[in-house]
Amino acid sequence: MNSSGPAYPLASLYVGDLHPDVTEAMLYQKFSPAGPIMSIRVCRDIITRRSLGYAYINFQQPADAECALDTMNYDVIKGRPIRIMWSQRDPGLRKSGVGNIFIKNMDESIDNKALYDTFSAFGNILSCKVVCDDKGSKGYGFVHFETQEAANRAIETMNGMLLNDRKVFVGHFKSRKEREVEFGTKAMKFTNVYIKNFGEDYSDEKLKEVFAAFGRTLSVRVMKDERGRSRGFGFVNYANHEDAQKAVDEMNGKEINGKIIYVGRAQKRLERQGELKRKFDQIKQDRIQRYQGVNLYVKNLDDSIDDERLRKEFAPYGTITSAKVMTDGSQSKGFGFVCFSSPEEATKAVTEMNGRIVATKPLYVALAQRREERKAILTNKYMQRLATLRTMTSPIIDSYQQGGYYMTVPQVVPAPMTEPPVHIKGQEPLTASMLAAAPLMDQKQLLGERLYPLIHALHPNLAGKITGMLLEIDNSELLHMLESPESLHSKVDEAIAVLQAHQAKECSPKK
Repeated sequence: MNSSGPAYPLASLYVGDLHPDVTEAMLYQKFSPAGPIMSIRVCRDIITRRSLGYAYINFQQPADAECALDTMNYDVIKGRPIRIMWSQRDPGLRKSGVGNIFIKNMDESIDNKALYDTFSAFGNILSCKVVCDDKGSKGYGFVHFETQEAANRAIETMNGMLLNDRKVFVGHFKSRKEREVEFGTKAMKFTNVYIKNFGEDYSDEKLKEVFAAFGRTLSVRVMKDERGRSRGFGFVNYANHEDAQKAVDEMNGKEINGKIIYVGRAQKRLERQGELKRKFDQIKQDRIQRYQGVNLYVKNLDDSIDDERLRKEFAPYGTITSAKVMTDGSQSKGFGFVCFSSPEEATKAVTEMNGRIVATKPLYVALAQRREERKAILTNKYMQRLATLRTMTSPIIDSYQQGGYYMTVPQVVPAPMTEPPVHIKGQEPLTASMLAAAPLMDQKQLLGERLYPLIHALHPNLAGKITGMLLEIDNSELLHMLESPESLHSKVDEAIAVLQAHQAKECSPKK
């Protein structure tokens, strides 16, 4: 590596590929000989507190950080070679692709250290990685240089060279979009044609006889099974693209031996899979758009309510395109969906039907949301609350203070009791009428008092945070969660996912 490290405002290193048992103390013992250290942080999972496999080390002096990078990279700690890089905090540089190169066809014996040692001669390396799976190296990797000039020198020198007796390809890294555009351009000039559904009677010669009429062919092959019989499909490779295109235009959909054949551009499996995925994603997106604002989620349904009764209850509010109660076999799961023909009708139904008692239970009615949308909303509320707390000089701390989460709710002074209080399981259920009778400012407090012990039984260390997050939800939904353990567990899981995502963002490796 060159003698002068990148000019970062902090002498900060990223240390990756750590064994799960590596602690800050171990890292301090390892790195302190290089120079005075300001801080060390092993990033951990918010729930399990297990190491995420990477850490950040801040030295007082950049020269000491560079010394550690030069002399300790890929040293072994607890049986694993550690990977040290400059902690690159600039997302623009990381995402721009400037200085990033791609190496493939590498011998499986080349590991991160060997790759680093080979390419460090060309300039300062920000990151270096051999891509591996459970079996070892997958034969390719990436090196990100500080400058484009260093990357160009590496490509000019190393492309086509032998590394451990294998000729490697070294080129500029290309993003997925760039590769797709490039591949699309090549696809427009195809010469290989795929033909299927011509039956078992066709041989290579017979297929060539039909398709040679469109131009000079380089190869013609009918695919055969283990017995040597035609599998009904094959390939024709033309000398030029124009002839291949003509064959596709004129033969696709034609009848041969009483069968309609398919003729099209031959595609690699990965390309076919990518195309199918794009089509599936588009269909999914179209379906989401079609039901946006018109599909209602209805739960807390009485067991006696079926599809017909559900449709009947919501029919006064507009034209219903579908009404479905979700079931487990013949047993209702207590929720369903009602889809209207317009957003206006759906909005009116939500306003009128949410909280209305049908059969024996008050309904919870809301616009249907995908799980991703619910998590996004929960995340947004959580982040807003964090921002509010950070600006508060003296937050009111109540019983929901757990792990740094503060609920700003009024204190409720209990009335004098002549009998001992009744705890959780022996309490009278909190009903919609009981909640409605309480002042608005006390309703969340009542719900929180019931929710907290239930959540505490699931996640003691996070009960305060989760309770506070869930109290952002509509009161009728919270009542249903008190009645339905399944619903409560689902919402708690979503809250946990939000907390984990937030923790991962706060402690993400900037690579």
